[in-house]
Amino acid sequence: MAVIARRLVFFVITLWAALTINFFLPRLMPGGPVLAMMSRFRGHVTPQAMRSLELAFGVDIHENLLAQYIQYLGDIAQGRFGLSVSFFPVPVAQILMQALPWTLGLIGVTTIISFALGTLIGMVAAWRRGGLADSVLPPVLVVVSAFPYFWFGLICIYLFSAGLGWFPSGFAYDLGSPVALSWSFAGQVLRHAALPAFTITITSIGGWLLTMRNNMIATLSEDYVRMARAKGLSPLRIMVLYAGRNAVLPNITGFALSLGFVLSGALLTEIVFTYPGLGYLLYQAVVGEDYPLMQAIFLLITVAVLAAVLLADVANVLLDPRTRGHQYR
Repeated sequence: MAVIARRLVFFVITLWAALTINFFLPRLMPGGPVLAMMSRFRGHVTPQAMRSLELAFGVDIHENLLAQYIQYLGDIAQGRFGLSVSFFPVPVAQILMQALPWTLGLIGVTTIISFALGTLIGMVAAWRRGGLADSVLPPVLVVVSAFPYFWFGLICIYLFSAGLGWFPSGFAYDLGSPVALSWSFAGQVLRHAALPAFTITITSIGGWLLTMRNNMIATLSEDYVRMARAKGLSPLRIMVLYAGRNAVLPNITGFALSLGFVLSGALLTEIVFTYPGLGYLLYQAVVGEDYPLMQAIFLLITVAVLAAVLLADVANVLLDPRTRGHQYR
């Protein structure tokens, strides 16, 4: 429990630092945040209208900075991120809630699938070292994983969309179709997600596979694995419960970080496929100089990564007795 408590303290301090930096960065820009966000309106609005826009976006340059900071923390605690510049006057929180399910559905599921497949193949490849699974799959998948997401995505679009016409080339569903809970709409979503999901999965498996294979080979030489073999335990039980359980521990931290970065989306992949997730939304925010939306997305990514690291630390404590070995002294 002491280890988890220390991690919680680290989480709180880091989160506070991220919130503070997120508050001050736009206010350190030349001219201040108001001029930066309102640059597109300058010359077309009166000073009175500009003042109204300042209040609407929740950035009052005439208010004390400390008061702004306290109000900012209160708004964040209540899920209020202000109004979007690009989609004015829609609240940022509403835009995030529209994009979040698409990123979680596509990037989240593909990250879990690639981790599970890569870990399983790496475990089997190390267990049957020198066999077909070890000689063919690791080199092929590792080479493919070196391809950039966006480049592999463009190849898939050229082959399977423009060439063969099997899958749509972009977006999350057929344009003009209403979003509804129906089998027809679900089929559209699956067809549109097939190419980006395939792209992300194939280019991600290699890293998990190689890491798990190397960890597994080192673990198989440990004394407790030899003891399990001497006891006559089944190969499957030794591979999964003895060697695999310990070899996967270093991968858990990497997997947790990957889950944390799920909220950022595979940015270039979402841009290539014009997929309406958080990654593509971040690109739109940067192009449109939408600072409230950028701040909210960066903050969401930071919180997700910190939470994922915390969960990874807790999982390591639960799975690896060595991390809490002081309790047994």
